[in-house]
This record gives sequence, structure tokens and C-alpha cells, in this order.
Amino acid sequence: MLAADIGNSHTVLGVVSGGDVLAEWRVATVATRTSDEWSVLLRGLLGDRAAEITGIAVCATVPAVLHEWRDMLDRHFGDLPRLVVEPGVRTGVPVRTDNPREVGTDRILNALAAATDFGGPAIVVDFGGTATTFDVVDAAGQYVGGAIAPGIELSLEALGHRGAQLRTVELSRPRSVIARNTVEALQSGLLFGVAGQVEGLVSRMIGELATDEDVTVIATGYLAPLVLGECGCFTAHVPALTLRGLELAFARNQ
Repeated sequence: MLAADIGNSHTVLGVVSGGDVLAEWRVATVATRTSDEWSVLLRGLLGDRAAEITGIAVCATVPAVLHEWRDMLDRHFGDLPRLVVEPGVRTGVPVRTDNPREVGTDRILNALAAATDFGGPAIVVDFGGTATTFDVVDAAGQYVGGAIAPGIELSLEALGHRGAQLRTVELSRPRSVIARNTVEALQSGLLFGVAGQVEGLVSRMIGELATDEDVTVIATGYLAPLVLGECGCFTAHVPALTLRGLELAFARNQ
């Protein structure tokens, strides 16, 4: 099946079968891209695999893009079963928050994949460009909440725009925490600052769970490899966790 995770900065597309990601692409999420343009892009990426697709599952945090995707699915892929994950769609994950409908569908899908493949309790840290999200599943497999922090790329962009003598730099590990030039000072603050933030939040969340069971901490998102080596809290790295969640949700709704 084709799984599509439409985020604020990027859209992750994958061909998924039985929990395995056979192909994966990441493209810019362009709000002005039309349904026809999305169709051309998809067919170009899929190539010969297009004939093998038997279903499509989509989640989105950008309403304007989701509107074009709905139109594209109707006009260009109308013969295929599809699932748009949105509030009210069955996922099998009880959402125990004040307003379940406001929780991003990608976060629920991450919780679904974590609960299915690892069991609870678990914490998912999703490193996106716009936001780093923390999602918590309890021992019963329920989504109980989480946290949202500014993403690494967003933080870097904000510093470059608002700092008179600062600029955008490459996201990479500096030579040391104590930097000797402005470029590495920015890299140090971002990389090690995020690592400290992640470890601190995860530790506090585990404390609030107040469980005697081991808590699985899963890293996902395309920026996760940048931070993985600096954090000692992770027990698993699953790059395509959201795509796995889409596959599971699609199966539950057929």
C-alpha cells in the first residue's frame, strides 16, 4: 500500500507491505501544489510500483494540502481503497486527553505503531523540522498525552532571522560542546540543547507514568539520526514509524 504522512515542512511517502517499507521518499509540503501536480509527482516516484499499489492511507497536519489530496484520490486513484486518518477514524488506540479531536493524527498513528510493535508503556519522540513531538502510551496501550517543542530546523531558522550577527548553518555535530566560532556555537546550542531537552522531558514523563515496567523510548522522524548519538534514553529507532501506523490503521478500517 501507499502511505503518506503530510507534515508542515515535508511529506513522507512510502510503499509499505507487512510492516516492511519497500520504498520511501521525502518531498517538500507545498501548500500551492495542485491535485494534478501531486498525482504526477506520485506516479513519477512510484514508477513501475504504481501497478502494485492496492490501497492508500493518508494523514495530514495541513488542511489545504489534504484538500488537494482528497481531490487527487477521487480523480486519479478512484479505483483504490483509501483511508484518510482524521478524528473519528478507528485506530484502536483510546485517546485519554482533554480534547481527543485536537491531537494530531500523525501522533496517534505513532502511538498505534508503538503500542502494536512494542507494547506499553512507551514514549515516541518524533524529530520533525517544524516541531519535535513527545507522545506517551501507557501500559494499557492508551494514548495519555505528550509534549510539543520547537523543531530543530525551525529553531535554526528563527535564530538566523532574528539574530543580527547570526546566520543559518548546516545541521551537523560540532567538534565540541564549547564552540570556538559562531557556526559551531549555533550547532552546539541546537544539537546538545535538543539532546538535553529530550533527555529531560523523557525522564520527567517516565516519572509521571509512575510504572514499575520498563518504558520503551522510540526515536523517529528524519532528524532523529542527528540526535540519536547524543541521547542515552532511546531504546529503539524506527524511521518509518508513522508509515507503519498508517498501514495498521488502514488494515483496521477495511
